[in-house]
Amino acid sequence: MEKAISIRNKRASFEFYLLQEFTAGIMLTGTEIKSIRDGKASIADAYCTFRGDELFVLNMHIAEYSLGTIYNHVPKRERKLLLTKRELHKLLVKVKERGLTIIPTHLFINDNGLAKLTIALAKGKHSYDKRESLKQKDMKREIERSRD
Repeated sequence: MEKAISIRNKRASFEFYLLQEFTAGIMLTGTEIKSIRDGKASIADAYCTFRGDELFVLNMHIAEYSLGTIYNHVPKRERKLLLTKRELHKLLVKVKERGLTIIPTHLFINDNGLAKLTIALAKGKHSYDKRESLKQKDMKREIERSRD
């Protein structure tokens, strides 16, 4: 049984209000998918942007594959995201008119062995909103402690 690959962006829900989520495919090279299957990827600093009508994820770090040769990949290259035209148009309109951003929240391997990226349409939080999130997190932790 293979281990399930699940790489999350833990800071995303702290830094942003996540409004709507989409699951997108990623265009990868051979050594990139092997490195992801080893669990050597990070989406902590990643964000998405449009180049024309196509959506790309930038600043996503996928470590070089240890058994790769001269054909190894560049760790922080732009990677194209695969979404339907309807989803791309919906995201493009919302990003342009409302000033929202698109951030990756979860990288995983699906049942067919394909790498998928869950992206979210997000709005940035202010510092006082972040303090409120910390208070609620502490309250939940205290409630859980009192139950035990």
